Amino acid sequence: MSDLFDDYDAGSIRRTYDEMFDRYGRVRDTYRGVHDTLEPQTTADLAVRADGLSRAYRDRGVTFALSGQERPFPLDLVPRVLSADEWHRLEAGIRQRVRALEAFLADVYGPGEVFSDRVVPRKLVHSSPHFHRQVHGIQPAGGVRIHVSGVDVIRDDHGEFRVLEDNLRSPSGVSYVMENRRVMARVFPDLFGTHAVAPVDDYPRHLLGALRSTAPVRANDPRIVVLTPGVHNSAYFEHALLARLMGVDLVEGRDLVCRDDVTYVRTTTGDERVDVIYRRIDDEFLDPVQFRPDSVLGCAGLVHSARAGNLTIANAVGNGVADDKLTYTYVPELIEYYLGEPPLLRNVDTYRLEDDDQRAYVLDRIDQMVVKPVDASGGYGLVFGPDASDEEIEQCRQDVLADPRGYIAQPVVSLSTGPTLVDGRLRPRHLDLRPFAVNDGEKVWVLPGGLTRVALPENSLVVNSSQGGGSKDTWVLADEDVSFGMDLPAPVPVAARPSVPVPLQVGPADDHERHHQQQLQQQQTGPVEEATPC
Repeated sequence: MSDLFDDYDAGSIRRTYDEMFDRYGRVRDTYRGVHDTLEPQTTADLAVRADGLSRAYRDRGVTFALSGQERPFPLDLVPRVLSADEWHRLEAGIRQRVRALEAFLADVYGPGEVFSDRVVPRKLVHSSPHFHRQVHGIQPAGGVRIHVSGVDVIRDDHGEFRVLEDNLRSPSGVSYVMENRRVMARVFPDLFGTHAVAPVDDYPRHLLGALRSTAPVRANDPRIVVLTPGVHNSAYFEHALLARLMGVDLVEGRDLVCRDDVTYVRTTTGDERVDVIYRRIDDEFLDPVQFRPDSVLGCAGLVHSARAGNLTIANAVGNGVADDKLTYTYVPELIEYYLGEPPLLRNVDTYRLEDDDQRAYVLDRIDQMVVKPVDASGGYGLVFGPDASDEEIEQCRQDVLADPRGYIAQPVVSLSTGPTLVDGRLRPRHLDLRPFAVNDGEKVWVLPGGLTRVALPENSLVVNSSQGGGSKDTWVLADEDVSFGMDLPAPVPVAARPSVPVPLQVGPADDHERHHQQQLQQQQTGPVEEATPC
């Protein structure tokens, strides 16, 4: 083994699952080619390549804000590699999950049979801050509410993939997936020469196809726009990128107007009708008639336009009730209820703190638990018991007692590790994975791979970039016996309209909580003035 792995401790019995090495230090078959390519490299070789990655990101303006400073997004040199069989199992589980959650949302904003059958308590849904009665009864075209989803998964101590959370509102990060692949292929072509890796460059084509397929029925050639909060949002690069690759307009709320339940975009030649809005704005800012009356980021009348069947809003308003972390605990039951199937991917063990017995159990050992707010993301509000101070533990206890519905708890799960370049050596760092799924009403397509996030500080389990994390290029190895992008039916079939192929270029994004805070800031200053970035 080369000196690159000298500090990796590969020969000892491991307490966590490592992606490259088994518990006895032997290289896993999936990583054999990557290991053999890295082994002859010197620390100087890797330093040059790592500098090339940073420079490539900086030149393209792919940065993120950390502690008030813009810096290149950390991309690690060593890819995360999944075999075709591993991906096939993971892909099937994600599709199953999306189909069940799609059916759940249709039920929640429709007949409510899931409540009368006592699968999920009505109070749980109606107490969610993301449940919006304003959209009850709206029937979206094609029955699709979850056009795009990001399902966060981890691999536990036994190597089993488990779901950590669902992201069904405006999941971001797909631009990192495409950018990581482009930059890695340029800086480390040696690795690609020995592997057949499933491509990621057709994501915009699938997204465009889904938006066209779920346009209002009357729209033979639908007009699609991407709605952004503006240039000060940390995911603006991704908004602009996707609009450009799909060949559609990028608009802000001030570019739109609704008249007689029809939405129009203002152009230099007059107002033109809009059929589909792929929005990257939170619900509360989307329509000042229905939500925040002081919002200047959205457009008055969008919900009425959708209710009249003249507009598709992707993702649908109100989806947040399905990615509420308390709803997450019911997803296995929802899969069995709606699909009549056992869950293919298990959840991480989770305690519902509104339950008296479970709350008492957690509070007795809160210093051994991870406590999370049900409506937060990006690592914000998370209390990691083993590392928390006495004051933080006590504050967490009081917060839970004051609002049990607002929190869930999980035992500490040791995420799998992967070799990561740190200070010139390859060392184990914890990973998670966010695959992206696109639903066009007929099938759920999952982008091969997804965004692997890595916790760069030693022993850290928080992988979010807002907390100092980085990313890896995620490879799914091709196999002639496995068909990538295999189609499965979604709950409500609809005739798909032809999609338009688009070329590939690339870009970045970040977590939902940061986007929400930036939208609050932009709301306070107005879209024309300069907002302070997070």
